[in-house]
Amino acid sequence: MVQIRAFAEADTEAVVALWQEARLVRPWNDPYRDIQRKTTTQPEMFLVADDAGSVVGTAMVGYDGHRGWIHYLAVAASQRGTGLGKALVGEAEAMLAALGCPKVQLQVRPDNTDVIAFYESLGYATYEAVSMGKRLESDEAVTP
Repeated sequence: MVQIRAFAEADTEAVVALWQEARLVRPWNDPYRDIQRKTTTQPEMFLVADDAGSVVGTAMVGYDGHRGWIHYLAVAASQRGTGLGKALVGEAEAMLAALGCPKVQLQVRPDNTDVIAFYESLGYATYEAVSMGKRLESDEAVTP
């Protein structure tokens, strides 16, 4: 039975491998640094789905007092279609609601149509906005 729990440091390699399998890793976002950063801010909101000691899902959740965010939602290929993604999103939403969060946001790359359909099935909708960002430090060429 899959258990959703908080991330533990011992999960690091399995989490990175899952993110690589799910094609979430990009050269400009070192996954090890992203994990380290998250474990310093709301670490209890870094969720891992554990199936008998194997990491089969993740969700990195955050709340800034205005909006909640879900990042790095990933489900192992062997678990897709089982409801695990829905369970992870549900747990993230419950945590955010308990904090008084009025709205949850997330970002999906436009060519990831299967994931867009998944979120739409959970009541999420696209809206017009320009997503902007600025790097304050570079993760490129960083290795553990």
